Amino acid sequence: MLTEVKNQWKVTRLSIKYALVRELLNKATFLSNIFFMILNNSCMIIQWIVLFSIKDNMGGYTFKQVLLLWGVAAGTYGISRFFFKKSFTLSDTINSGKLDAYIVQPKNILLSTITSDIEVSALGDILFALIVYFIYGFNITTFILYLFFCLTGGIMLTAISVILNSLSFWFNNADMISDVGNSLMTNFATYPDGIFKGITKWLLFTLIPVGIANYIPIKVLIEFNPHLLIINISVCLILVILAYVIFYEGIKKYSSSNLMSARI
Repeated sequence: MLTEVKNQWKVTRLSIKYALVRELLNKATFLSNIFFMILNNSCMIIQWIVLFSIKDNMGGYTFKQVLLLWGVAAGTYGISRFFFKKSFTLSDTINSGKLDAYIVQPKNILLSTITSDIEVSALGDILFALIVYFIYGFNITTFILYLFFCLTGGIMLTAISVILNSLSFWFNNADMISDVGNSLMTNFATYPDGIFKGITKWLLFTLIPVGIANYIPIKVLIEFNPHLLIINISVCLILVILAYVIFYEGIKKYSSSNLMSARI
């Protein structure tokens, strides 16, 4: 079992490495994608600077706390899109028959599929997340927690995308459901949860778990709460398990397109 895990980790690491090497063939494009993503995120912060110049508090958040929220959101998005880019286009892989190339290989089908490509601009999100944290104020314990929450958030975002895209095994046009789900997770993540009320806030902590992936980490980083930390970890594990179960149940219904392609 341990040997299989090591082998799969090695394969996953090499897959990401080779995808990165491919992107580095054009260094100018590579660096510009990263730079413009950082610039894009920085420009969005300007709207909050304007708003906080009018009011000191937004939904119970100070400006520095909103900055931290943006950092976690960027880190979450960056990790999911850089390391697991294909999870967001898994529906297309299934519908086009491109999954054949992964099924015939003696590796974990899901991991091999979703780590087979990277999104270069997502590195800009990860760097932005680090920059934001140092602006917020460095503390080694909080920094470790911050990185941990970016990781769990990225894994949750990836797992949700896998779950929604895996519906393509049963339904046509499931990619539309996935696009809506991913958009909701991304768009709500950068707004203070205090501005949402009633059923909307309830949804953000249940069906659209932005609250678990983004809001709970902010509360723990501001004032450590072990119970909230356990909730974050538990939901992350549950989503990963659900993603695996739904994907592999879907594999049973998958019909090969006999598409002749190879992966090296």
